Amino acid sequence: MQSAQEMTDKPHIIADCDIPFLKGVLEPYADMEYLKGSEISHADALRADALIIRTRTRCDGRLLDGTPVRLIATATIGHDHIDSPYCREHRIEIRTAAGCNARGVLQYVMAALAALARRDGWTPAGRTLGVVGVGSVGSLIAQYGERFGFRVLRCDPPKAKQDPAGDYTELNEMLPQCDIVTCHVPLSVNGDYPTKAMADASFFASMKPGAVFVNTSRGGIVVDEDLIEARRSGRLSHTVIDTWNDEPHISRDLLGLASLATPHIAGYSEQGKANATALSVAALARRFGLPLAGWYPPQAAASSPRPIAWQELCDTIGGIYDIGAESRRLKAHPEDFEALRDGYAYRREYF
Repeated sequence: MQSAQEMTDKPHIIADCDIPFLKGVLEPYADMEYLKGSEISHADALRADALIIRTRTRCDGRLLDGTPVRLIATATIGHDHIDSPYCREHRIEIRTAAGCNARGVLQYVMAALAALARRDGWTPAGRTLGVVGVGSVGSLIAQYGERFGFRVLRCDPPKAKQDPAGDYTELNEMLPQCDIVTCHVPLSVNGDYPTKAMADASFFASMKPGAVFVNTSRGGIVVDEDLIEARRSGRLSHTVIDTWNDEPHISRDLLGLASLATPHIAGYSEQGKANATALSVAALARRFGLPLAGWYPPQAAASSPRPIAWQELCDTIGGIYDIGAESRRLKAHPEDFEALRDGYAYRREYF
């Protein structure tokens, strides 16, 4: 691989202008261009050797046909906005930021549960938490859930297939037992375990009456009309929704019925965003031989994982993250979904 000094031409890189901590980092070694992610066009990609994106840039043949793009680095854990078969066929490398925001989502979910517990007067003891999808995020949710005193059930069919002796529960067995179900799955349409529209009428009918449903994975795993009906009928006592179908043009009916509603920011901690940007920079450094191995945003504090008890969580989370206030902002101004997301003040991870 050529070094940056050996390259006669700098790579031209187009980056989403809303990715934090990035500006100024690659400029000594690359020609950088910053655009709104939703506005990156085929004409733009025709001058790009690489893209650094978020979920708002759909990378498929319409964007990439005939372009020199050979690397897409997405500062997100998911990659359903990228046409992976197309990229494989055209030898375009994809790099994600898998695991970058796991503790940010952990903090979000636990802030939501603490808010609902305070509202309804319950504690984790004697309550069952079901975690659907036990990857980087779901495994943390399960770990802290058990620490807080929940009985935790884990559902992850691909992992269960790999480890038949593992502690996994099938979905149809899990749902009737759980007081809370939280989803942490990728959005997949094909394969052995598709998740698109998995949370449908049958899913909600199988849930324990009065249960809580939390979605911080992808909006597309939910059938909105079925969730709306489950909430209106009283089958569910609460819904916590961070990811939505048709973002930013989200269902106003579902928004109105959600107990807590936020604009796709569950993983928006300072450390999670710093991790995502660092992973994207690392991907560019490897591809183009740039001297940026190990770079991390100097202005971002390092994460400090630690044990925390339920009571301490309840006593402290409001001072770090007021999820109720954030929900009220979105409910009052759903038309500002994208602005609320792009202008978000990143939370600090403290456990």
